[in-house]
Amino acid sequence: MAKNSIESLIENMSPEYNSGDFVFVSVQSLSGIDIDDVLALFRESEGISLVLTKVKAEELNLNYDGVFSWITLKVFSDLNDVGFTAAFSNALAGEGISCNVIAGVNHDHIFVLKYDTNAAMKILSNLSEKGI
Repeated sequence: MAKNSIESLIENMSPEYNSGDFVFVSVQSLSGIDIDDVLALFRESEGISLVLTKVKAEELNLNYDGVFSWITLKVFSDLNDVGFTAAFSNALAGEGISCNVIAGVNHDHIFVLKYDTNAAMKILSNLSEKGI
């Protein structure tokens, strides 16, 4: 696919807050976990990283460190686009907000600590309006 311009991606990113509280956990196996309850999964050498709702993690008695909000950038971003992740993550970092990014085939998904949600949405919306 053709690469999108960074300016176009930023201008059209349309950040959207997905309601809920999400957590990152690590497990050694998926035994006892319904895959339909898993938002994201990545196998690492130390274990299987999962993103789940906080409610589901607590039901499964899984440990987590922080509670996150999930923001989807609604613009279609090709996995080959260069600089898009850097642009929005640098904008957030510039305001002291950490973000965890999961790139799907169609969209980028950002997880920020729950208490940073409003500030992150404002930063992303301002970036989209003003461009880079």
